[in-house]
Amino acid sequence: MTEADIPALGERPAVSVDVVIFSVRAYDLQALLLRRPTPPFRGRWALPGGFVRPSEALDDAARRELQAQTDVHDVYLEQLYTFGAPRRDPRGRVVSVAYFALIASEVAIRAGSPEVELSWQSIYNLPELAFDHADILRYALQRLRYKLEYTSVGFELLPNEFTLTELQTAYEIVLGKELDKRNFRRRMLEAGILTETARYRESEGQGRPARLYRYKKNAVHEVKARRLFP
Repeated sequence: MTEADIPALGERPAVSVDVVIFSVRAYDLQALLLRRPTPPFRGRWALPGGFVRPSEALDDAARRELQAQTDVHDVYLEQLYTFGAPRRDPRGRVVSVAYFALIASEVAIRAGSPEVELSWQSIYNLPELAFDHADILRYALQRLRYKLEYTSVGFELLPNEFTLTELQTAYEIVLGKELDKRNFRRRMLEAGILTETARYRESEGQGRPARLYRYKKNAVHEVKARRLFP
């Protein structure tokens, strides 16, 4: 974002977007953060985002900032909540519309400019963040866990093909709890949202190769609340 993109901040509120990017990496749920190159909070970690342009839709602004700062595009993106505490930004009155995006671990992340420093940080061990971004991340995690229990959104964190063990591991990492293996697999298969492939993943040990599955893109996203995890 250039200085020309930043509105004059005064009594009239400005509108910004902040994007929480979740990914399961190294057996951990991580969020992508950037180190702020300019004041306020220069040098502190923050969420990707920026100000909305006068003629720009909110979703378009979120996608633009996401691509400009992280080179991420064509990913699951959902509006999360509006954060508007009067003093959340020391420059003036700023209302932020937060989004969250989910990406698989193999998706490449690149800084959009030399001034931008990006880092994956564990959602369970975050550094001190700029603005109210810690509150945004906490809310995003709560929403993700809730949606994981009644939608198929969790598949956005996985590669195109995965084993049932990899699927369960991803869900356990996000939910922060262990799930019964037999019950999890039965309910996932009964939900009708998986397609069995003819391919297998070779085991690292002496176990049998594990069958690979794909998510049915045309499956119904909404399922009965807590159907998968009663």
